[in-house]
Amino acid sequence: MVQALEWDSQLIHRYAVNGPRYTSYPTAVEFTAPFSEVDYLNAAKQSKQLNTPLSLYFHIPFCANICYYCACNKVVTKQRSQAVSYIKNLIREMHFHAEYFGQREVTQLHWGGGTPTYLSLELMQQLMEKTNDYFQLVDDASADYSIEIDPREADWATMGHLRQLGFNRISLGIQDFNPVVQQAVNRVQTEEETLAVIDAARTLSFKSVNVDLIYGLPHQNTQSFLTSLDKVLELAPNRLSIFNYAHLPERFKPQRRISEKDLPSPAEKLSILKHTIEHLIDAGYVYIGMDHFALPDDELTEAKVTGQLHRNFQGYTTHKACDLLGLGCSAISQVGDTYWQNHSKLDNYSQQVNQNTFPFQRGFVLSTEDSLRREVISQLICHFELNTQQIEQQFGIDFNRHFAYELDALQLMAEDGLLTISEDNLTVNPKGQLLIRNICMVFDQYLTRNNETTRFSKVI
Repeated sequence: MVQALEWDSQLIHRYAVNGPRYTSYPTAVEFTAPFSEVDYLNAAKQSKQLNTPLSLYFHIPFCANICYYCACNKVVTKQRSQAVSYIKNLIREMHFHAEYFGQREVTQLHWGGGTPTYLSLELMQQLMEKTNDYFQLVDDASADYSIEIDPREADWATMGHLRQLGFNRISLGIQDFNPVVQQAVNRVQTEEETLAVIDAARTLSFKSVNVDLIYGLPHQNTQSFLTSLDKVLELAPNRLSIFNYAHLPERFKPQRRISEKDLPSPAEKLSILKHTIEHLIDAGYVYIGMDHFALPDDELTEAKVTGQLHRNFQGYTTHKACDLLGLGCSAISQVGDTYWQNHSKLDNYSQQVNQNTFPFQRGFVLSTEDSLRREVISQLICHFELNTQQIEQQFGIDFNRHFAYELDALQLMAEDGLLTISEDNLTVNPKGQLLIRNICMVFDQYLTRNNETTRFSKVI
């Protein structure tokens, strides 16, 4: 059974620090340059021998307009011809990987951005056809092929085309339906545009619709956000992601166009989150973890219940056994015990690919200790529970001795009721689920060693 989380305002205020989201461990800030082709080849060869399924991620960085809150790697341009050369480079990069990954079954595929629907229908067709040429795309109900949709850049024809290409899941950015908020963040998107895309998805038998909302944007308050949430719930999405807006104008220039005086206070942000969680649970949604909610019959919920939930750079997923191959500028790959990331700047990425070299910018090869701690953090953040005996058997350690320092640090959290420590288990309690990042941070050697959390967002 999935336990209902519990809101404890006093604890939330006490533990409101900055920390990683743990889409990987070690986190991407620890990736080092240079990352060599030898490192890649070692990982690719080991992966090829194991013949594990493959998850493909394609980063499409282009946007026609800028959203002031956005911290994604993007290229804002009206010159859509740039996408033509970029797709050629994506295809060329696929060719580089084909020797090692080409014969593997692809059970998961995702186009993210930027705005993937920025591409013309012809470019979408070309990219998917070439993907099918280089990789073995699974063509059955088990495949999860998803794409991020901007309703301002999609219509019924677009949706029909995506369905024909094999996409069966969509994710929509709404952020907020309030027109005052939309104007303040330069994301004017009508309810009619959003409804049209969701109607198309349902009519065309897409099996899942995810909706993204952001709290903490200018001019939001608890009541206004719940009004938007009610409109979203009328659309009955299968999944919802409720993200906390992190205002970091010193790092992300577009955010400088947002006036800090228009942002809700920290207390109001917490009120928005608290009432949103209550609202979603009352509406029948299940808290998956880390901002994510899903309907009871959704595959994420089923994976949560059965212990099959996994987390990677795209968030929570049911495809635990997959290697993740990222293509395009800034895309991150996770193959076995190796991570690598492509150049984040479009010019550098394009230059490397056109020189017939892998466009790596940096990477990381995990040690045995890294792999151990990654498994501990993954179990906690996905299942809110850790079987310490299982970890001992898997890694050949004495858990209490190996993690004596960490267990001592967890005692205060246990006294606060965040988790229960028993002989064979660490179990996150309902009031600790919203603070799962704090619990995971205890096992993060790099965070402790570098004593730097300012590069991360608030845990809540």
